[in-house]
Amino acid sequence: MPAPTAILPALQTRFPRLTLRASADHPAVNIPADEAGALLKTLRDEFGFAHLADLTAVDGGPGATPRFTVVWHLFSLTAHGYFRVAAHCADDAEPAMPSTTPLWPAADWHEREIWDMFGITFPGHADLRRILMWDGYPYHPLRKEFPLAGLPTELPDAEIAAEIPTKVIAAPMAGGPFVATTGELNLGEAEPRAKDESWNERREKPDA
Repeated sequence: MPAPTAILPALQTRFPRLTLRASADHPAVNIPADEAGALLKTLRDEFGFAHLADLTAVDGGPGATPRFTVVWHLFSLTAHGYFRVAAHCADDAEPAMPSTTPLWPAADWHEREIWDMFGITFPGHADLRRILMWDGYPYHPLRKEFPLAGLPTELPDAEIAAEIPTKVIAAPMAGGPFVATTGELNLGEAEPRAKDESWNERREKPDA
């Protein structure tokens, strides 16, 4: 089986709309969303990339277009190398990408996580629902506009909400990021302190 970099010319001939993607580690390509499934199937069936190592997404942030990109990381058990495929979602407001669960059943929970965190839907997924947040949660926490501190929301359990007249309170990073005290050279022994103490009710948030 050829090395991952050696298959690029053949893929470019087969998929003329494929372009190389900047990468500091593994061979990587961009492919239009409507050809992503065909490219991934070709990589699996003809070039030995049988293992879906990871499936994630990137948010370019509000104002970016295309804003959302889905990224597959494949691994060849014969060439012992990785290959990265990225495809932009065509719609920035309602991002979607065809499901790859027919190719890799393990994509099931990856796609659920991406839907949960980024709000990207996967047409063809048999059970696309939240996997980390609760059903009915109104936000997608890995979108760039979502604050690091989180957002207050209603309690997910109606019975608990009826007994406890409060909402889910945002928890900003549990005190992080942590920094060492100025002037301490041995960072391994330095006592870390929170740069932002807004999470701690005993201290007011420092001025920016």
